[in-house]
Amino acid sequence: MKKVTIFCIVSLLCLLPLASVAADKVVARSKPDLSLKLELENAIGRGLTWLAAKQQPGGYWAQPEYPALTALALTAFQGDPSRYYLKKFEPQVKSGYAYLVSCARPDGGIYGKDLANYNTSISMMALLVANNPDYEPLLRKGRKFLVGLQDDFGTKGVGDDPLDGGIGYGGTYKHSDLANTTFALEALYYSRYLKSDLANDPDAKDLNWKAAQQFISRCQNLPGSNDQKWASDDPANRGGFVYFPENSKAGEQKQPDGKVALRSYGSMSYAGLLSFIYAQVDRNDPRVKAVIEWLSRNYTLDENPGMKQEGLYYYYHTMAKALSAAGIETLTLKDGTRVNWRQDLAKRLLDLQREDGSWVNQTGRFWEKDPNLVTSYATIALEIIHRGL
Repeated sequence: MKKVTIFCIVSLLCLLPLASVAADKVVARSKPDLSLKLELENAIGRGLTWLAAKQQPGGYWAQPEYPALTALALTAFQGDPSRYYLKKFEPQVKSGYAYLVSCARPDGGIYGKDLANYNTSISMMALLVANNPDYEPLLRKGRKFLVGLQDDFGTKGVGDDPLDGGIGYGGTYKHSDLANTTFALEALYYSRYLKSDLANDPDAKDLNWKAAQQFISRCQNLPGSNDQKWASDDPANRGGFVYFPENSKAGEQKQPDGKVALRSYGSMSYAGLLSFIYAQVDRNDPRVKAVIEWLSRNYTLDENPGMKQEGLYYYYHTMAKALSAAGIETLTLKDGTRVNWRQDLAKRLLDLQREDGSWVNQTGRFWEKDPNLVTSYATIALEIIHRGL
């Protein structure tokens, strides 16, 4: 992906295309759908109103032990396209940021009892989109903390262990996984303008991005670029991603030749595309093309492919981020149909919004029975879509 220059921090929420990675050609955008944009603004406002009413007296949302939940809500408020609800609920937003700052640790992390990387990365994104220079010291410390979490389990240098180069939950949960690596890469990528001056800070170091690229590749079903024996070239899995090089939440699949492959699935495949973007892998790289082909072949909004209803809203959220950041306007399905994913996903989320303005998944895996989390996911996704219409 081509590099971008320094830009206004609030534009992070727009996730402007770094480069088009569409397999064939850039598709010209159609004229804006004003009616749909207004419907989205209404849905976003209802979601933010619901969130404002659910904030706890301490300034947090859902659980005080997990500041990431509050950070997602704050990110949703900052992305309000009308700015009306951001201003209307300014006291709640201010209180939320005060709570978030109070969660900062001496080690540079922003977390409660555990899941240090997950909470720090998502909290950093909320601090970034606030566009407040007072948060820069916290962000610099957060960068150092995340860089320090990058795994190197091998004894012969970075890369000799399949988990090297990635980042996990942090703390007692040590092994790398693609979801947590994506969260960390996102925070490091968008805060790179704050990178410490090595000459003035002898303890500062950057992420080993080459090792991170290798870890991402080792999560992809793509023999040739993935040196793991389980990587499959069969049409059902080729190009898609798994949770980490030893595990797929979607399980395993026995091939005709007797080989056992880890099954690719939807949410991790969008996370894989995002990770390639943050690691600045070229748009013409075969790995990038392969994941877009897998996502096109498996496009659906009825489920998280390979996981059914589990993690459905994380899937929607990551889809909106990844396709927007990649500059993809339409996807070409396996039957040749071209779909406008923004319009599809927008209408799907409008249908799923509850009367009180919230969203929730009836399947509880990955905390998605918590409407605070799911409403933040859905609202952020709609905001990304709104800016791209």
